[in-house]
Order: sequence, then structure tokens, then C-alpha cells
Amino acid sequence: MEYIKIRFSNDLDDIESKLDKTIAGMFHSMGPSFSFSKTTWKPQLDIFETADKIFVVAELAGVERDDLELEINPRAMRIFGKRVALPPSKNGRYRLAEIQYGHFERILYMRTPINTETVSARYKNGFLHVEMEKMKYPAKQKVPINIE
Repeated sequence: MEYIKIRFSNDLDDIESKLDKTIAGMFHSMGPSFSFSKTTWKPQLDIFETADKIFVVAELAGVERDDLELEINPRAMRIFGKRVALPPSKNGRYRLAEIQYGHFERILYMRTPINTETVSARYKNGFLHVEMEKMKYPAKQKVPINIE
């Protein structure tokens, strides 16, 4: 059985600042050669939630499993890696080039804390499937207030 790399951490240190992302996004919209970071594309995601679990499916066609990583902490999930471009033929030229290659990253911040002990991930046919269990909160308890 082959495994997907899953790293657990208390914070995602390599996250760019919001300002950097905004500026990079403005320039990247003018053309793919304008980029301030190594992240060049974002995979599309489906997120499905039940009362107990969160399911995430990421479309990562053409990404090798060894070029794919997943970081999880109780409040966030980060999917990142790279898709390597096929070398173009020397005798031709592109008429259309829409497929994005290079490094990618998606970060999801969870509204409900995740139990990192039970996260599972599988990669099949270009789709990454991640299943996360929500943390269970203890029942509310009233605390008596003493009068002094």
C-alpha cells in the first residue's frame, strides 16, 4: 500500500500574507509570467460536510503522488505540490495552452476543529479524497458562581 504524505502541525508557517496574495493575484491576472510566488495555480475543490465529518475532494489531474503533500492541523488543511509540464515537441508550436503547470497550493480554514488523529486520504484517478472527523465537544456544563 502506498501512502500520501500527511504532515501535522500547529500552524502553517509557509502561508503568504494576504497582501502578497492580493498583489500577486492582480499581476497574475495580466499574464502567467507575472508571479511573486512559486504558487502558480489552485486545484478545484469539492467540500461536503455531515454532522460528524468533512469530506474534501481535490481535482489534481496529472499530479504524481510523490509531488503531492497534505498538511493538517485542527483548524486548517493545506494541499500543495507541483504538476510537471510535458516537454513540447520541437517541430511544433502551441495553438492553445490552458492547462496550468508548476506549483500549487490550497488552504482551507475549518470552522470546526478537526481530529487530526483520524484523518484519512487517498489519491485515485487524479482526485485526492480527504476525510476528516470533527472534534466532539463535551456537553455544556453550568458553572456555579460564588457570592463573596
